[in-house]
Amino acid sequence: MSEPLIRLLEVEMPYGKHKGTPIADLPGNYLNWFAREGFPPGEVGRLLALMHEIDHNGLKHLLAPLRKNR
Repeated sequence: MSEPLIRLLEVEMPYGKHKGTPIADLPGNYLNWFAREGFPPGEVGRLLALMHEIDHNGLKHLLAPLRKNR
């Protein structure tokens, strides 16, 4: 079950203002924008939606143990 969470740390934003930033490190306002406007298709969209839920619910601390193992 940790695979999607690990992918949040591995996959970088492929375009836009935050190109090159790991999805786990994107700012909340950027994730909120995608939530309002629509997430892109594919893995990036799924990861952005997941990160939005994590950020919106104050659960970013769940990624800390995964960061330590990297």
